[in-house]
Amino acid sequence: MKNDIHPQYNNVAFQDMTTGKRFITRSTAKSDKVEEIDGVEYYIISVGVTSDSHPFFTGQRTFVDTAGRIDKFQQRFGSVRRAGKPKLKA
Repeated sequence: MKNDIHPQYNNVAFQDMTTGKRFITRSTAKSDKVEEIDGVEYYIISVGVTSDSHPFFTGQRTFVDTAGRIDKFQQRFGSVRRAGKPKLKA
């Protein structure tokens, strides 16, 4: 392998912003925030959604569809008419 072409692997802890749970792994990502966990320094990277908070993995639905998609579309764009084709004069 060639030297100095591969990115450096770092100890990283991805932290879920909503639940606070941390996933410790290695990554090429870095951040300004560094924290020591069990005697090892980790870069702390905050993420919005992880498997700990995503509805697919938790089994909880956060969005309840009370009206159907077609009904929502009709409410939003029902009064808008599509432009017709121009009539050709013979």
